[in-house]
Amino acid sequence: MKGYHLVKENKLLLKRYIVEIQKELEQNDAGVRRQSGTNLANAQTGEVIFTPPQNYEDIEKLLGNLEQYINEPNDIDPLINMAIIHYQFETIHPFYDGNGRTGRIINILYLILNDLLDIPILYLSHYIIKHKSDYYRLLQEVRTKDHWEEWILYMLDGVEQTSLETISLVNDISALMYQTKQELKEKLPKIYSKDLVEILFHHPYTKIDFLVEGLGLTRQTASKYLKALASIGILESIQIKNSKFYVNVALFTRLKKGI
Repeated sequence: MKGYHLVKENKLLLKRYIVEIQKELEQNDAGVRRQSGTNLANAQTGEVIFTPPQNYEDIEKLLGNLEQYINEPNDIDPLINMAIIHYQFETIHPFYDGNGRTGRIINILYLILNDLLDIPILYLSHYIIKHKSDYYRLLQEVRTKDHWEEWILYMLDGVEQTSLETISLVNDISALMYQTKQELKEKLPKIYSKDLVEILFHHPYTKIDFLVEGLGLTRQTASKYLKALASIGILESIQIKNSKFYVNVALFTRLKKGI
C-alpha cells in the first residue's frame, strides 16, 4: 500500500518511490545495484540468457529515463504504455532482488496514475506465473528480435483475463457476504450487525482484537461472539502458538480457488 499512497498523494510515480517499494518488499536497504555480475540465467540449464546493465551510473540514468517516460503524458494508450514500462523496468533489472514483484506493482501504480484503477486490485502475478515460459520468452524476443507486438498483446491479454477473473472474485465475495448476513440474522440475531459482517470479510481470518476495535466490545464479549460464530460453522477456530484465529470458512475456501 506504500506505493499506492505515494502515487495518490503526489500524482507521480518517481524513481525514489520505486526504490522505497522494493525496500518495503525485501526489507533491506540494498537499493539500486552497485556491483556488477548480475545475470539472468535459465533456471534449469544455468545458461546466461540476458545480462542487464552492470554499471551503477548506467542503471541510474536508465531509471531516470524510465521515470520521465512514466510521468510525462504521451499519445499512447496507457495499457500499451504499461507493457512498455514493464519491459523496460525488467530489462534494467535495477535491484539485486525483488525486480519481478516490484515490476508488477509498478504496473498497478501506473494504471492508478492514469485513472484506469481507483484501488490496487488488478494483480497480474497469477497470469504471469501461469504463463511464465511465454513471459520470459517474449521479454527476451523484444530484446533480441524487437518483437514488440507479441509482448504487448501478451500483456493486454493478461489485463483482460485478470480483470474478468477479479470481477468474478468480487462478485463471489459479495454473494458470500450476503449469505453470511442472512445466516446471522436467522441463527444469531442478537449479535448480528452490518459492521460485524464487514469485519468478518475484511481478512480471511478474525481475531478478538478486530471486534474489540471495530465494534467497541469488551474482550470477553468479543470472545463470545467469535465462539458463537464458530458454533454455527461460519468461523473455524485455529490456534497458532499463543494466538487464536477464527478463519472465515467460506471466504477462505473461495480465496484458495484463486481468481
